[in-house]
Amino acid sequence: MATYPGQLTLPALRTGTDVAVRATDLVRSFGERTILDSIDLTINRGEFVALIGRSGSGKSTLLRAVAGLDYDVAGSGELWAPQRVSLVFQDSRLLPWLRILDNVVLGQRGAARQRGREVLAEVGLAGREKAWPHELSGGEQQRAALARSLVSEPQLLLADEPFGALDALTRIKMHGLLRDLLSRHDPAVLLVTHDVDEAIHLADRVLVIDEGRFTLDLRIDLPEGHPPSHPGFQAYRSQLLAALGVIEDLPAPSRQENHA
Repeated sequence: MATYPGQLTLPALRTGTDVAVRATDLVRSFGERTILDSIDLTINRGEFVALIGRSGSGKSTLLRAVAGLDYDVAGSGELWAPQRVSLVFQDSRLLPWLRILDNVVLGQRGAARQRGREVLAEVGLAGREKAWPHELSGGEQQRAALARSLVSEPQLLLADEPFGALDALTRIKMHGLLRDLLSRHDPAVLLVTHDVDEAIHLADRVLVIDEGRFTLDLRIDLPEGHPPSHPGFQAYRSQLLAALGVIEDLPAPSRQENHA
């Protein structure tokens, strides 16, 4: 179990629990400004949750809290996350003085190099183990970053806009790659994104955060391989854009229309 300083209690979850992340009454303030305002969050094992919201709404602050990187998160509740947690950022953060395989296995022990080669093959970088980071394209660098995040077989993967710096075509390819990788490794995922379509396409649930509170918790139920033109996709998109204040709210579609 990950540990967090501050005023939070840290309960031990029952063995065999289906919960990957549990947080109650999280509070984070910067001076007089409250960024997280008594947040409650539960993510089940293997569940993919996307977090969207306007700039400054608390998305990255919550991600850092769950990762255990923020020592000033407070509250009267609790925060629990598993031991094996990996992070992926908008830039790859590969160390330029290390070759790709060395970047992927940095900090790992045992048979890590063989495991690193296997995960590099999974992300389409077989044969690039000895390449330097500057020899890879932006998309390839993010593939290497994904490999690094998965080499330890994390129970929880935290991703802060990992595809935000990529062009549209590369992003589409990375979405497919991520879905394939997650089906193999099955971690719980918390993804921060500004892209509503990306959230609907990838996630099982989408949370909207505004002024430090969740304003919508939307479960996504669409058929495998659904196109953006699918009526259910468009209904979810309208609902999320309305929650973000981008468009006026529309009448909720019937259950049949929503999941046709």
